[in-house]
Amino acid sequence: MILKIERKNKLSINLMVFAVLNFSWSLAQETYTLSGNVIDELTGETVLGANILLPDLSIGAVTNEYGFYSITLPAGTHKLLISFLGYQTIEQEITIDKDTKLNFKMVEESSQLDAVIIEQNIEKTSIRKPEMSVAKLSSKTIKNIPAVLGEPDVIRSILLLPGVSNAGEGASGFNVRGGGADQNLILLDEAIIFNTSHLFGFFSVFNTDAIKDLKLYKGGIPARYGGRLSSVLDIYQREGNNKEFKMNGGIGLISSKLLLEGPIKKDRGSFLVAGRSSYAHLFLQAAGEENTASFYDLNTKLSYRLNENNSLYLSGYFGRDNFQLGDSFVNEYGNTVANLRWNHLFSDKLFSNLSLIYSDYYYGLNLAVRSFEWESHIINFNLKYDFKHYLSNNFKLDYGINNIYYHFKPGEIRPDSEDSGINPEEFTNQYANEFAAYIDAEHRLTDKLTVRYGLRWSHFTRLGQDEFRVYDNNNPVLFNEEFQIYEGAEPIRVDSFDRSESLADFNNFEPRVSLSYLLNDNTSVKASYNRMTQYLHLLSNTNSPTPLDVWTPSGPYIEPQLLDQYAIGFFKDFKDGDYTLETEVFYKDIQNRIDYIDGADLIANEEIEQVILNGEARAYGLEVLFRKNRGKFTGWLSYTLSKSEQRTPGRNANEPGINNGEWYNSLWDRPHDIAVNGTYELNDRWTFNGNFIYQTGIPTNLPIGQVQQLGLTVPIYGNRNESRLTDYHRLDLSATYTPRKNKDRRWQSEWVFGFYNIYNRMNAASFSFEENRATGQNEAIRTSIFGIVPAISYNFKF
Repeated sequence: MILKIERKNKLSINLMVFAVLNFSWSLAQETYTLSGNVIDELTGETVLGANILLPDLSIGAVTNEYGFYSITLPAGTHKLLISFLGYQTIEQEITIDKDTKLNFKMVEESSQLDAVIIEQNIEKTSIRKPEMSVAKLSSKTIKNIPAVLGEPDVIRSILLLPGVSNAGEGASGFNVRGGGADQNLILLDEAIIFNTSHLFGFFSVFNTDAIKDLKLYKGGIPARYGGRLSSVLDIYQREGNNKEFKMNGGIGLISSKLLLEGPIKKDRGSFLVAGRSSYAHLFLQAAGEENTASFYDLNTKLSYRLNENNSLYLSGYFGRDNFQLGDSFVNEYGNTVANLRWNHLFSDKLFSNLSLIYSDYYYGLNLAVRSFEWESHIINFNLKYDFKHYLSNNFKLDYGINNIYYHFKPGEIRPDSEDSGINPEEFTNQYANEFAAYIDAEHRLTDKLTVRYGLRWSHFTRLGQDEFRVYDNNNPVLFNEEFQIYEGAEPIRVDSFDRSESLADFNNFEPRVSLSYLLNDNTSVKASYNRMTQYLHLLSNTNSPTPLDVWTPSGPYIEPQLLDQYAIGFFKDFKDGDYTLETEVFYKDIQNRIDYIDGADLIANEEIEQVILNGEARAYGLEVLFRKNRGKFTGWLSYTLSKSEQRTPGRNANEPGINNGEWYNSLWDRPHDIAVNGTYELNDRWTFNGNFIYQTGIPTNLPIGQVQQLGLTVPIYGNRNESRLTDYHRLDLSATYTPRKNKDRRWQSEWVFGFYNIYNRMNAASFSFEENRATGQNEAIRTSIFGIVPAISYNFKF
């Protein structure tokens, strides 16, 4: 069957055009299915997103999340091209006279150490796909983006993309297109991650050495995803090398990492274990410092191919953070996830994946000065069954079901000694179940027009609990007309319900559609619409999540959030893909966005419904991304012009609502956001990288005046979030040195030197006010977290 195999290091981008061109042949002509997997020749891992092209027929396919492809073609001899960024292109001739399974082994172009680089629609085939507002991260490319303290960070790399921001240094999470950090669905091997940060936002929980693929969906979100409004961050871990044992790691100023991988059974099974740990707290303790902070995490994965049609995967993650103030305060938090997956191939056109997933987010607190311990959990059990059906080259279906059972443990207080005087107490546990079914089609209608359309149906049930507060007229928040303030109502009784009973049920249909229209081989316009529903809510009135924040499910007093997002974009390649331009405009409308009454107390508040009002939110903007994709100098410029607002009007004519019912800036409103990234490869030994970021300061509440009352100075505040911190900007630089002795050696190494915030900009994290005792005047005191931060790290593999 195989007539010729030829490998090439380079392939003209023009050949990519044929990957998704529509081709039709006579119905009388006999056709067969070519299917199989694309794998890395050296490691045996599957390659996600590889292109299988038949230029003579002008058809093609792309491998799915598990490296599988399926394509229909007429009988005869055909030329195949298999390509993927960072790998040598394979050219092969095949003769097809029956349904055929054929696996391809790809070889990397470079032997440099694994690192992180951003890919956003780099390949020309994306011009034609009905996919927009999608960014990709790969761990198989050249150098790390400069990061604080030299530790590679996936989340901070994402912040260089248009439409993505956060609250600044020391802030956990990220914000997408004016949405809150709680509106991002973050998946690690399909398991939900509730907190993405180590050391309160200085690092992310994702070890780049263990990551295989990452996608960020900002819009046009496929129907298989649901449960959050703003974005989906979908991360897959590597399977591990099933050919031979390998090890790689890195040593930095405050943390180190090590990854071990190898075969369980050669060419059939593999294992991967990756760990990270910080050790700055050891130096602090040695120096006599009582206050310390540390973290560690562990990624694991077992993969085994039972036969050609069945594979099993068992993956896990465990991470913990520890923050200690002397002996009086200890804070510990982290994620634990596990996932068992079964891949099954029913036929050469029908691929399936069954997943059983466990996730637990833990938060613990020990207050020695109060003599008690506090512990809380969010536990969920998730069952997913997904199918990918390759009906023809022009029509593909994705469909499946998903059920998540939630157990919320808001808090349990335990005395740490018998004479503490603290009584044990446990807040009422909450339970919920979320079921969804979806179907999604990708349909190539003409040579120029391709459409993806789908529908997701979600059903959410708030289950019974031991204690449920009931209010008069089901209204937990009252408006005091005399004082013109909102205040909590008193419950009229407390009921108890069995787990099998339902406190509230919600049903929502979530249509999704996106399309791509090709103007010419290098230019297309795209549009998308998606409706999303979010049933879980993060209770936080800060501009970024903290471990103290509490998640709560929708129920009788809290409605699910609903989003409608519209986007349209223009995409163009220049000089055979050497340069790309991507522009998008978007509009988001959100219903039932949670807002808080003035003076709301959210920490350890079991009657949270008494401080919550349902409002609305909106965000709109323009995103521009210009890239240089090839040559010694590569990089991109991104710019976002946007607005994010929310409003909570009064529930009737007698109530003013929040902020007098007027629109006000959300906490994550960043009207101007500019990011520049550049990489210059001087030679095979030195590579240089730089980032520059500028963002409008985040909204906040600052005094606009003051009055004297009873000898005290009382500040006066204006409308909510009408003030801003000073604008944020910084420049980061790094240099990577690869010794020449790496060549032809089993031991490979590199040195990375970096400067974070090289011109020592003291960006404001907050402002506080105090009286100057010498002058008697109030002064604003700016708090900054980082100035210039040098870093050095040593990375190796063998």
